[in-house]
Amino acid sequence: MQTAAAVADFRTYPKTCDLADVQVLNDHIRVEWADGRISPFHHPWLRDNCPCAECVYSVTREQVLEIVDVDENLSAIAARIDQGFLSVEWSGGHRSQYDPGWLRAHAYDDASRHERHAKKPKPQLWNHTLKLPVFDYAAVMEDPNALLQWLLALRDVGLTQIRGVPTEPGSLALVAKRIAFIRESNFGVLFNVQSKADADSNAYTAFNLPLHSDLPTRELQPGLQFLHCLVNEADGGESIFVDGFAIANVLRAEDPEAFDALCEIPVEFRNKDRHSDYRRLAPIIALDASGDVAEIRMANFLRGPFDAPVEQMPLLYRAYRRFIAMTREARFRLVRRLNPGELWCFDNRRTLHARNAFDPASGARHFQGCYIDRDELLSRILVLQR
Repeated sequence: MQTAAAVADFRTYPKTCDLADVQVLNDHIRVEWADGRISPFHHPWLRDNCPCAECVYSVTREQVLEIVDVDENLSAIAARIDQGFLSVEWSGGHRSQYDPGWLRAHAYDDASRHERHAKKPKPQLWNHTLKLPVFDYAAVMEDPNALLQWLLALRDVGLTQIRGVPTEPGSLALVAKRIAFIRESNFGVLFNVQSKADADSNAYTAFNLPLHSDLPTRELQPGLQFLHCLVNEADGGESIFVDGFAIANVLRAEDPEAFDALCEIPVEFRNKDRHSDYRRLAPIIALDASGDVAEIRMANFLRGPFDAPVEQMPLLYRAYRRFIAMTREARFRLVRRLNPGELWCFDNRRTLHARNAFDPASGARHFQGCYIDRDELLSRILVLQR
């Protein structure tokens, strides 16, 4: 059983492999595992990650040691396997003990790093044939496992639906708070999507609304968006969704020059009304440290004039046209009419959404929406899993 003294974490790390042998070398400790894998651990790395009560506060599990306070010429005097743990005696007299499950989970030899990377969740790319992940309101609200399954689908697929949600205004907040607190914007905590004469966004009209992400004008676009149908009696207004990651990956394969342009040339987005003026200059496609697509930023109706070097302007327009044209291809588009009591929740930095025009004279149409940051989703998943 792991203890705070052995692991500086609230998580547990199952022992997947026993320690077989340890050797102290010049600048590192060589660990051999029972399956034959060799993991070198440099002295500063091991000392920096000592989980003892002197180095980590046991209540918060947060580190109090700073490596600059350790002798730069630190060395290991001795290392041994003690009841399955790695025990190390350092020059200067400090002693450390490392849990084998934790040590294996954080080993940084090539095989261990590759193994960790392979286990990381990958986006499940989709098109018009997506079997939409659908969940039951009562289960999500009452069953932690159903909640976890919904959140995993939201993380991996980026588009989900919950059915059976009460249609009273404000019910959406109860679902959103199963994840975390709601992110407030200039549209409020909950915003009402209705056609109105004094609209401060095209979303609050009956117009066709092209595929977009919400609030691309912000430094950090909201991670998750919720849209809850209270009433939908109007003709038209079907919802359209596309997987922006899937489109970006196809573009990368078919037209790498256009893909690179959308990753490298920043575009300004503007959201202005009588009381606010938000602007953000950023590329349409953002990549993570591994070079994978991590974010799509797109809303043509909120875009300012392109401001690129003369020699890049033709390429930028070609790439921009190509990306939008791809979002209009039937193979990528999932089209659904949202019914009362149904709630869409999707990754706003991945899944682009749109709405067909509707006739406000043909019946009432009232949605409520809100935002939560993606960090809150990922945190909630980890807490539920542990």
